[in-house]
Amino acid sequence: MLYQGEFRYTPPPRRGPLEAIKQEIELVLRRLLAERYSEAPERVAVEYPPRPGMGDLASPVAFELARRLRRAPRAIAQELAAAFPALAGVARVEAGGAGYLNLYLDRGAAARGLARELSAPPPAPSGDTILVEHTNINPNKAAHIGHLRNAVLGDGLARALRFLGHRVEVQNYIDDTGVQVADVLIGWSEMRQRPLAESRAFEGRIDHHLWDLYAQVTEWYAQDPSRRDLRAAYLKKLEEGTGEVAREAAHLTRRVVRRHLETMARIDVRYDLLPWESDILAFRFWESAFDLLRERGAVKRLESGERAGCWVMALEGPAFESLKEGEKIIVRSNGTVTYVGKDIAYQLWKFGLLARDFRYEVFLQDPDGHRVWSTTRGPGVDPHPRFGGAARVYNVIDVRQAYLQAIVVEGLKALGHAGQAERSVHFSYEMVALTPKSAATLGLSLSDEERSRPYIEMSGRRGLGVKADDLLDALERQALAEVQARHPHLGAGEAAALARLISNGALRYFMIKYTRNKVLAFDFDEALAFEGETGPYLQYAVVRANSIFEKQAASGGPDEAQAARWALEADFDLPPGEAAEEHWTLLMEAARFRETVAQAVETLELSHIAKFAFGLAQRFNTFYHKYPVIKEPDARWKRARVVLTYLFRSQMRRALELMGIAVPPRM
Repeated sequence: MLYQGEFRYTPPPRRGPLEAIKQEIELVLRRLLAERYSEAPERVAVEYPPRPGMGDLASPVAFELARRLRRAPRAIAQELAAAFPALAGVARVEAGGAGYLNLYLDRGAAARGLARELSAPPPAPSGDTILVEHTNINPNKAAHIGHLRNAVLGDGLARALRFLGHRVEVQNYIDDTGVQVADVLIGWSEMRQRPLAESRAFEGRIDHHLWDLYAQVTEWYAQDPSRRDLRAAYLKKLEEGTGEVAREAAHLTRRVVRRHLETMARIDVRYDLLPWESDILAFRFWESAFDLLRERGAVKRLESGERAGCWVMALEGPAFESLKEGEKIIVRSNGTVTYVGKDIAYQLWKFGLLARDFRYEVFLQDPDGHRVWSTTRGPGVDPHPRFGGAARVYNVIDVRQAYLQAIVVEGLKALGHAGQAERSVHFSYEMVALTPKSAATLGLSLSDEERSRPYIEMSGRRGLGVKADDLLDALERQALAEVQARHPHLGAGEAAALARLISNGALRYFMIKYTRNKVLAFDFDEALAFEGETGPYLQYAVVRANSIFEKQAASGGPDEAQAARWALEADFDLPPGEAAEEHWTLLMEAARFRETVAQAVETLELSHIAKFAFGLAQRFNTFYHKYPVIKEPDARWKRARVVLTYLFRSQMRRALELMGIAVPPRM
C-alpha cells in the first residue's frame, strides 16, 4: 500500500539489455509520432507479445493513434514500420494483425548484450539511502511463522534494491517497552510470584519458554480481568527506564533478541541496525516529536469525557472514515505514550527530521565479519556507520497494521513533511494462518466450525501458532530424509549441511511465491513438498546446469570460462526452424530478469521474481530434455546450447540470490 498515490518508484539508470532496447524503440516512436502526426505522448507502450510469431517486442501505438486520427490502425502501423530507421539491436519492423507494430531483434546482439551485463561487476551502491525496516518481533517470545514471511519479504526487498544499485540500510525495530513485554514480566513476577532476576538463571531457549508463559498469562488475565490493570504500572516502569523492572526487562529482552537473530540467521536474514524503543524514550526522541506536534497544533489535550487527560491527533481522509471519534490517542492520560506515538518519532528520525541521534554499539558480529549494530544508552562506539537520514522508507508490516501506518504518515504531514510522507511506503502483506489440517497436526483442539474454515488465524495469546524454529526443524528433517535416500554414501555432516540448504530454499520460496495480498495458509504437506513450484525445483535446475559444465570440463570440452567468452562473441546464427525458435525463446526469457526485478520493486510484489525463476527453470528443463548439450555433434548447435546454459545458469543464480536461496552442490 502506498499512502500517497503519486509516489512511484524510479529505478537507477543502469538497465538490462531488453530494457535498453525497449527505451530506444520508444524514443524512436515518439520522434516518428511528432514528425509525422504532430503527436507528443509522454509514453509509448513497448510490450512483449503473447506469442513468438508476433515479434520479439510489439507496440499498440497505432491503435491509440487511430482513435484520434480517425484512420485504420493497420495503415498507421504500416507507415510507422516503413519509416522506422535502422536501430542497433533491431533486425526488422513489420505491421502485424489489425495494427500492431511488431519488432524483431538482432539475436546475436541480444545474446551479446546479456553476456556483457552478466560479465560486468555489480553496480556500486549509489544515491541516497533507502531504509527497509522489517521483522520487528516483539521481544517477549519466540518468532512464529508469520515473522518468517515478514523477514523473507523484507530481506528480499532489500536484496532487490541492492541489485538495482541502491544504497540500502536494513533495520529491525525492537519494541521492548510495549504491552507484550509487560505481560511476560507480569507473568513471571505476579502470576508465578518469582523474582524477575531469576529469569537470568534460566537455561535453554528463553524465547521458547516465554512463548508458553505468554499464553499462560493471557489465560490468567481471563480468569480475573482486573489483573490487566497491572499493565499500566509495568508500562510506566518500562518507559521510565530505571529500577528493577526496566533493568530486568532490558536483560531479558536482549536474550530474546539474540535468539531471534539466531532463528533468522538460519534462513540467511540479517540486519544493519537494531533500534530499541526504550532508547527512543531515553534519548527523548518522543519529547522532541511531541513538542513539534504541539507547536503545529497537530495534537490536542482532551479536558473532559472518557479520554480526559489524553493527547489525541485529529484524523481525516478515506483511511479514517470508519473511525468513530475521528481522532487517535497519542499519549494516554497517565502519561505513557502509545505505540503509534513512538513510531511517529522513529519515522521522523529515519528521515533525519529530528535534531537528535542515538549512540551505537556492536550487538554481534556474523562469521563473515558483518556487524549488527544496536542503539544503546551506554557510552557507544565512535566512529560508527551513519544510520537514518533516508530518502525513502519501506516499513514491512502486515496489512492489519495499515491503520496505524496511516496515522504515522498523517503525523509527518501534520508537521509539514509532505514529501517524506509520500516516500513513507507501507509494504503490507497478509497474515500467515494455519490450515485446519496443520492445526490438528499440532494437537490444537478445533470446533466443527473451525475445521470447516479454509484457515485458522494464529494467536500468540492462545498459543495457536507454529514457532519458526519448529517449522525450520521439521523442514530440515524432511530434507535430510530425502538427502539420505538419494545419497546414502554421504557423511552425517555433509548430509545435514545439504539438507539445510534445501530446506532453506523450500521455506524462502514458499514465503515469496504467493502475492503479498493473499493470506498464506500454511500447510505442512505443501511446504515440505519437493516437487512442483518449489525452491528445491529451482535449485535442481541450477545443479543440472552445473553438472553440464562439470562433465564437459572433465572430458576436455568447453568449461564455464569458455562459455562466458563464447557468449560475448555470440552471433546466434542458427538454421531457421522450430529448434532455433525454442533456443531463442529461452534466451529472451532469461534476458528479462533485471526488468522483472525492477517491476517487483515498483509494485512491491516479490512474487514476480519467484514466478520468473520458476518459469525459466521450467523452460530450461524442457529445453535440456529436448536438446542435448554434451552429446550434440554439430559444433554450431553445441556452441549455442553451451552459451544458453551459461546464460540460464547465471540468471537463475541471480534470481535465487535475490530470494536468499543458495545453490547446493548436489540434489
